Amino acid sequence: MLFIIQALHAAVIVLYRGRSYLNMAEKISGSDAALKVIEEWGVDHIYGYPGGSFDSTMNALYNQSNKLKFIQVRHEEAGALAASAEAKLTGKIAVTFGSAGPGAVHLMNGLYDARQDHVPVLAIVAQVPSTKMNADNFQAIDEEPIFDDVSVWNRTVSSAQSVPAVVDEAIRQAYKHNGVAVVTIPKDFGWAMIDDTFVSNAKNHVDPIYPAPRAESIEKAVELIKSAKAPIIYFGIGAKRAAKELQAVSEKYKMPLVSSVLAKGILEEKYPAYLGSAGRVAPKPGAEIGFATDLILWVGNDSPFSRFLFNPNAKVIQIDIDNEKIGKRHVIDVPLLADAKEALAAIAAKGEELSPTPFYNAALEDKKNWNEWQDSFKNSEEVPLRPEPIFDVLNKTASDQAVFAVDVGNVNINFERLLDIRADQKWTTSGQYATMGYGLPASIAAKIAFPHRDVYSLSGDGGFAMLMEEILTQVKYQLHVVNIVFSNETLGFIEAEQRDDTHQPLSGVDLPDTDWATTAKGMGAEGFTVRTLQEMKDAIKAAAETSKPVVIDVKLTHEMPLTTEHMFLDPAVYPQDQIDEYVAKYQAQDLKPFSYFLAQAGGEQAKSNVVEEKPEAVESTDVVSGASQHV
Repeated sequence: MLFIIQALHAAVIVLYRGRSYLNMAEKISGSDAALKVIEEWGVDHIYGYPGGSFDSTMNALYNQSNKLKFIQVRHEEAGALAASAEAKLTGKIAVTFGSAGPGAVHLMNGLYDARQDHVPVLAIVAQVPSTKMNADNFQAIDEEPIFDDVSVWNRTVSSAQSVPAVVDEAIRQAYKHNGVAVVTIPKDFGWAMIDDTFVSNAKNHVDPIYPAPRAESIEKAVELIKSAKAPIIYFGIGAKRAAKELQAVSEKYKMPLVSSVLAKGILEEKYPAYLGSAGRVAPKPGAEIGFATDLILWVGNDSPFSRFLFNPNAKVIQIDIDNEKIGKRHVIDVPLLADAKEALAAIAAKGEELSPTPFYNAALEDKKNWNEWQDSFKNSEEVPLRPEPIFDVLNKTASDQAVFAVDVGNVNINFERLLDIRADQKWTTSGQYATMGYGLPASIAAKIAFPHRDVYSLSGDGGFAMLMEEILTQVKYQLHVVNIVFSNETLGFIEAEQRDDTHQPLSGVDLPDTDWATTAKGMGAEGFTVRTLQEMKDAIKAAAETSKPVVIDVKLTHEMPLTTEHMFLDPAVYPQDQIDEYVAKYQAQDLKPFSYFLAQAGGEQAKSNVVEEKPEAVESTDVVSGASQHV
């Protein structure tokens, strides 16, 4: 009996001491606790714009300003786009916030960009105090449902004590699913004092282990490659760590390489067998080769338009780490659920080296012809300016560590074809979502993430105008970004659609001539107007000599880039008058179709059931927008 009494006494003492310890725990506000978790995950800055419902978190940002920097953008959309761009450039989670009501809604466009390009972003959304929710109060809306579609994880905090745990779980889910996680925090929970005892899971975060390729699948893949007459490799950003392996397979089996647009930069542009990307913004060789192939080694690529870019009769070997992607865009003959680097290495290690085929040699000659044609315009003195001399200046002056933030429109076409990504250069654009206005916010993210690199934003005058107020953000934080605006007074990408796709009168695409250089100076940046090649060279030199943000307004030709979507060059397919008109329009006298080089090499065109394009009447036109067909 005495023993039992002593044991109970000891238990009481332990319980009392435990409670005393809990009572003695340091206190912290809910918002401070949330930011502490974010810091532990390696985040050192947050994009946003203050609002009354976010006061508690602004107070926490002030308290922790030595660890976590607040980047005040001029619009919440820009903050969300900057976070998305940063996640694309770094592979790490980025954070943005918006206040209750309007601030929350303004985040949506940037969050959809992150969703569509599958990058981890945390959005913190403020809410009115919990006691005023669901009571028709000022700026009070039911926020959680509006983020359901854009997010992989979406929760409203239900108590102050749970704030840090919910934020921690949101970050875990954003990483797990490569998408947007949203946490809505009522204002009073941010002010409430809670025990500072939560420990995040940041230290437990590890990279996933991807499946190894099956030996029998590798055998089947190699046999298909060996039996093909016109095999190619089509790769996406899933192959971003497999550049050497891509080259090894290409060189061993003599396979030309084509990429998605977003995979630009994985291989050096000058690599002979890399033909560039496929699709509307692609260079001519990459756009042509897909319909001449009889086998595709499809690597880490989920472009939604890829099903329209290749011979539908071609056999396909697909490598992907996500089983849901296998067969999504094309009928598959050999599925390989495996890491791209490992699978490609296994294919390269198998079998005997093949000799160059007529198809392979023709592809290399086609690329050579295209490059020579583009290079012929590098020193053009045409006014208004052609894009080739402008991009030639950038190729020669941008450092090997330059970062390019590319907006959406014709600038994608010119960037894809004319900017030679090399060495350790980086770039980003709005891929599958394709939102205009991306360039400026993305350049802010690039300069903050990589302060010692030279950063360029490239925009058309349409995209630049959408969020050009973010020049003020660059000025506020003294971000030396060179912003190049290609001013041609039209929404060029849409104009080309209306002319070439739907054959309609131009409607709503004209833009006013604007003096962007003077506007930039009024905001505190440096500004230059460029009308000649020499003025471009002078502006780039002046930009390197200032620490301020710079806006270079290039007055660009109104002529559209050569279309590879409606390419009338092959006399075996198109009437000569149509070819003559196309050649004259694009000054393409020296360009030859892929079929010419294939015939010269002694090869034959692969059989395809694709109906060659013919001009369509307006009545039968496919009016689905192709504004995002550059993924």
